[in-house]
Amino acid sequence: MAINWDALIAAAQQVRKKAYAPYSQFQVGAALLGKSGRIYVGCNVENASYGLTICAERNAVFSAVAEGEREFIALAVAGKDEQVFPCGACRQVLAEFCNDLPIRIVGEDGSQTETSLGELLPKAFRFEHR
Repeated sequence: MAINWDALIAAAQQVRKKAYAPYSQFQVGAALLGKSGRIYVGCNVENASYGLTICAERNAVFSAVAEGEREFIALAVAGKDEQVFPCGACRQVLAEFCNDLPIRIVGEDGSQTETSLGELLPKAFRFEHR
């Protein structure tokens, strides 16, 4: 399946505007392309009890799983600049469903950084390792 990066990036940038980030003012949006061709979005949602905050990437994954999607093709993450990489927890959650995944990090100014889940999380802990 060809990746329509323009659509994926636009979805991540749009959902970023809906982020709930009253404490950090750090809004992030994520758009995850499922094998079905459907795009699932998520934004970060903060909480006064910081440990209960959820990142945009995990929000997108959990939304997809709730809809029955289990295989993913690509991820776009939108932040203020192109340096908003998925955190370690998000990388591990993505690794539950993907051996590798192309990822584009985009900034408000249109700047982009290309990477992959394999590059961000080499030797991920997987089901077979338990």
